[in-house]
Amino acid sequence: MIFGKKTQIGPITKKDEEKIEHLLNRGVEQILPSVDFLRSKLKSGQRLKIYTGIDPTGPFLHLGHSIWLEKLRQFQDLGHEIVLLIGGFTATIGDPTGKDTARKVLTENEVASNAKKYVEQAAKILNFKGKNPAKVLNNSKWLKKMNFSDILKLSSLITVDQLLKRDMFEKRVLEGKPIYLHEFMYALMQGYDSVILDVDVEVGGNDQLFNMLVGRDFQKKINNKEKFVLTMKLLTDSSGKKMGKSEGNMVTLEDGPNEMYGKVMSWTDSMIVPGFELCTRITDQDLKNISDDLGRTETNPRDVKMKLAHEVVSLYYDEHKALSAGKNFTQTFQKHQLPDEIQTVSVVSGELLSKILFENNLIDSVGEFKRLVKEGAVNINENQKVDSFSITIDQDVTVKVGKKRFLKINIKR
Repeated sequence: MIFGKKTQIGPITKKDEEKIEHLLNRGVEQILPSVDFLRSKLKSGQRLKIYTGIDPTGPFLHLGHSIWLEKLRQFQDLGHEIVLLIGGFTATIGDPTGKDTARKVLTENEVASNAKKYVEQAAKILNFKGKNPAKVLNNSKWLKKMNFSDILKLSSLITVDQLLKRDMFEKRVLEGKPIYLHEFMYALMQGYDSVILDVDVEVGGNDQLFNMLVGRDFQKKINNKEKFVLTMKLLTDSSGKKMGKSEGNMVTLEDGPNEMYGKVMSWTDSMIVPGFELCTRITDQDLKNISDDLGRTETNPRDVKMKLAHEVVSLYYDEHKALSAGKNFTQTFQKHQLPDEIQTVSVVSGELLSKILFENNLIDSVGEFKRLVKEGAVNINENQKVDSFSITIDQDVTVKVGKKRFLKINIKR
């Protein structure tokens, strides 16, 4: 097992008690077995071991991940031991949570490539150096070593009936869609992580409750130990879908200031208060004031959303870049001016516009280009709509794709 000797973090001060209350309430959906039990543990001064696991199924962390990483940071600030677990093994299985079809199974090379930048991105929230550094572990270290006998023993601790009661599995059964055995195994693997790490608390999104409870059950049966489960609210769009990789609507921690600001400004008004609660560090009193302000008829939600975008960019960059991003947004989208900084490329006369945009990452495919042209979303020099899929560029132009993407194209001379 990977665990350390239990220690005390020292006497709890009045300020610590205020931090504990903020930790137990801000953005929290549920705490099991009870919030009062966890509160008593935190106030006892005992140093707890807290972890969250993230499967590297894509190259970027996003604001959805930041919600529970921020909660880990709050535990870390109180002196508790923090573990960021990279799901190098579980990512090759694919978490079925919330899915009505099986996930694509990733190769080990794909997982390793995706995981490479996770710690660097997580360092924007957690501290990996200094007095109380967070640890980084990978569950491949122990899950790869399990033999068939180990897996059978672990499987004996959970029933098929328990697994079939998961919402997404029940739905698939009703719809006649297949459930693959490896998807059943995912919950066992995540649950076993809690046993190996010998954790006191697991933090995750509320859609991870089932998997986290499996770990809690395994902790009791194998380690004879209590494990707290702390689930966080999810940041969802207007349709109720969570903001994340799977839904394709994520704000990544690698987005530049302008892109991050613009994406937040595209959120619906209903996401403003949850956005402040889950994605910023404003005080609880300021959060209440913002919620109250939005209830007044004289308040323009757009202005409040701009404050939200400013707070998010400030958190991952700085105040200066947030102000610059706000200025850029105002010029580009409110006053319909071009942004101050636009990517510029030089091409040979006669190049296809679709090829130029694809090679400079403004579109993902020629198919997307055709769709955007049909929608009237590709413009040259602001006022000339592109209406041909095969248009070529033979003079210097500025191209606008959608609302947020710009490219200056200069002809080589």
